[in-house]
Amino acid sequence: MCQVDQDYSGDIRSADPPSISKECVKCKVHPAAVLLRVGDPYCRGCFHEYFIHKFRAMLGKNRIIFPGERVLLAVSGGPSSCSMLHQVQQGLSVNAHKKLRFTPGIVFIDEGAVTGCSLEDRHKINTDIKALFESTGFPFHIVPLEQVLELPISVLQQLHVSKSNSASSYKVAVGEFDQNKSCAIQPSCQQKEPADVNKAHTLQLQQLMTSVKTHTAREELLSMLRQHLLLHMARTEGYSKLMLGDHCTRLAVKLLSSISLGRGAQAALDTGFSDSRYGDVIAVRPMRDYSAKEIAYYNHLFNVPYVFISGLDSKTSDKDSIQRLTESFVTKLQTDFPSTVSTIYRTSEKLQTACMAPSAVEDSPRCVLCLCALDTSAENASAFQATLISQQLSQNKRPDDCLTTLKYDTNKSGADCSGQCHGDGSCCSSLSKLEAVELKTLLCYSCQLTIKDMSSLEHLPSYIISGAQRRLRRSQMRAEISNFLLDETA
Repeated sequence: MCQVDQDYSGDIRSADPPSISKECVKCKVHPAAVLLRVGDPYCRGCFHEYFIHKFRAMLGKNRIIFPGERVLLAVSGGPSSCSMLHQVQQGLSVNAHKKLRFTPGIVFIDEGAVTGCSLEDRHKINTDIKALFESTGFPFHIVPLEQVLELPISVLQQLHVSKSNSASSYKVAVGEFDQNKSCAIQPSCQQKEPADVNKAHTLQLQQLMTSVKTHTAREELLSMLRQHLLLHMARTEGYSKLMLGDHCTRLAVKLLSSISLGRGAQAALDTGFSDSRYGDVIAVRPMRDYSAKEIAYYNHLFNVPYVFISGLDSKTSDKDSIQRLTESFVTKLQTDFPSTVSTIYRTSEKLQTACMAPSAVEDSPRCVLCLCALDTSAENASAFQATLISQQLSQNKRPDDCLTTLKYDTNKSGADCSGQCHGDGSCCSSLSKLEAVELKTLLCYSCQLTIKDMSSLEHLPSYIISGAQRRLRRSQMRAEISNFLLDETA
């Protein structure tokens, strides 16, 4: 209790800060080299063991990567993905205590076409990346983002591979791998030189990004195109796993921004350890237990090389996009409250996906952009339906004004037209145009917002247009023959 005659003239700031031990908290012998958290100082050796153990424990605990599998490492050149590459390189070395049992490959996507880099800068970055990859001895691929415009329609299809991932099958695979140690992993250092950049594709890609009106939607679209290209590379090169370098700080920001963008139903796949939305290729995030601070300390102490590459959000203000605003909010809050990132990250671990099981792949409707399960099947009294009604009332336009037509080459889509068209120029099979209203029925809520922020849809990649047309044709065909189909509930 406060006293009337109590003296308050003393300096309240004279209290000493909490003392931090100068010895390692683990070995209690060597002097501390890093301070991860208050009261957790580590020496150089203990921090190295701690970092390696966390990486291999993450892979061993989940048991998703089976022995002998081919794993494609998506390396962007940044500190986190290069640290992941360094961990894999050490785990496959001869002197490794618990050697990794998979066969790695590396892929780098050159995004200079959308970040404003000149051809000279892109060539220099690719040269540095190539030198970094050659030092590992792993096969690698340097792919320009322009190749996303040449992807086949099959990249949007979810393929199902009947393979048991139970604990017993994992132990059997480990036993078979250990018995056949004579066939130890020796990754062949096959290289694929960076493909020549098609100037026409570069211009088309830049026009696509320019058609997006907001920076928020631009980052979302770039992320989807990047994932499509990574998935295509994994499938064509024969990799069953795709390893991403997202750390927990980035995932905490991604979780909050995803919820803000209406991706709450897909948050578990976007931020979890494993992402099985593609079916035959599973994406994993083994760096998700590391903070950005831990990765920076490790790279500095053990000379892990990385290449600084400016991204789409470089030199932008905090208010340019929802992603940047969320990142600024989380990092500033983390400065005053060090448990902010870990709290958000632990919350993401409790989320479950809304996607259907792999056995129901063929029957589950998927978003044509992010390839997640559609979250637009809601009841009439839901908040989503209320949002749609508000949008329709606020537009106050004629139905003809709300239809944005997207024309494309029917030969590329694989549609067969006999040439019998109506007098108004429309194709008899309605395959020469794609309406934005129809496209929205094939998108999840978040991707609908991304497409809504595009001023023109004519620059979308052809495989997305073809995939949407194929889905619409199948739905139309099913509706036409619905009277002749047997009721599944009968």
